[in-house]
Amino acid sequence: MRILLIEDDALLGDGIRAALKLAGYAVDWLRDGEHGQMALKTEAFAACVLDLGLPRRDGLSLLRELRAQGNPIPVLIITARDALEDRVAGLDAGADDYLIKPFDLPELHARLRALLRRATHTGVSLLQHGDVCLDPSTRQVTLHGQPISLSAKEYALLYELLGHPNAIRSRAELEDGLYAWGEEAASNTIEVYIHHLRKKLGNSYIETVRGLGYRLGSTP
Repeated sequence: MRILLIEDDALLGDGIRAALKLAGYAVDWLRDGEHGQMALKTEAFAACVLDLGLPRRDGLSLLRELRAQGNPIPVLIITARDALEDRVAGLDAGADDYLIKPFDLPELHARLRALLRRATHTGVSLLQHGDVCLDPSTRQVTLHGQPISLSAKEYALLYELLGHPNAIRSRAELEDGLYAWGEEAASNTIEVYIHHLRKKLGNSYIETVRGLGYRLGSTP
């Protein structure tokens, strides 16, 4: 799942990116509003973490234009502007949530999870298909009620498939959800992770649709 981070503070941005990558997200990090605006126009992201005090273009004007264009991407504002009028302005401009600096990274992660649940799963906290259950809040995956150990990429791939339970997902779509800019995937990377998931969840759990991609298999 790809997250766009627009934050000009090098230390904070690096910390957020590292924490979210550790949680299994693909994080693209930009440091000014103009590049952020361009990325939001040309790329698909699951959510955006947006600072307000950005160089070249203020985050608030970027957000207003984003919503005027009809882009529904979940946006979490992170800012040191803690006055009531600033919070109201951010929410009225179209932000989905607002977090005041300084903050703890676990809270940022929790708020982001909540935004993603509302945006992609209509508030459902657990993703389930057959006997496999994924809990985004704890990152735990179970099979027949028993915990299954997955790598960060295996988890991210399963999350992408469970988030679109009736859809065929192409390799390119899956790679877009798993890798940020500058992270090159080998030509058979998705196939390797699919193979690993099948070994852990069952060979029929993920179906290959020849020439198109992958989808979740039928369940009893």
